[in-house]
Amino acid sequence: MSDERLVGIVLVSHSAEVASSVAALSKGLAGGGSAVPVAAAGGTESGGLGTSAELIAAAAAAVDRGAGVAVLTDLGSAVLTVKALLAEGDELPEQTRLVDAPFVEGAVAAVVTAATGADLAAVESAATEAFTYRKV
Repeated sequence: MSDERLVGIVLVSHSAEVASSVAALSKGLAGGGSAVPVAAAGGTESGGLGTSAELIAAAAAAVDRGAGVAVLTDLGSAVLTVKALLAEGDELPEQTRLVDAPFVEGAVAAVVTAATGADLAAVESAATEAFTYRKV
């Protein structure tokens, strides 16, 4: 299954620990999602809180399998950093998309959907749909 063209998922957080934990949770809950390329891009290169364009670009390159890359972010400057990378045009793989979705629920939905072999539009749709999940 590792040879399949699966959508890659990048999880961008201001915290390396948060990004890594959400990646592990998403892959664990997805069951068959272990084949889905998921990368955490959290914090700064020095290990502090913040976002790093370099870490995001490296994570996107690492998960690119030719089917597109979905990027989910936690907070404001993470969104701005990804938007800046997308605007530059050559820092991220082709078909990289910033997905407007809740970070945890959206990540799980994205990984579960990507595990089915769905295309980038379907992965984005599933993650975005997580906005409607009710807890009570």
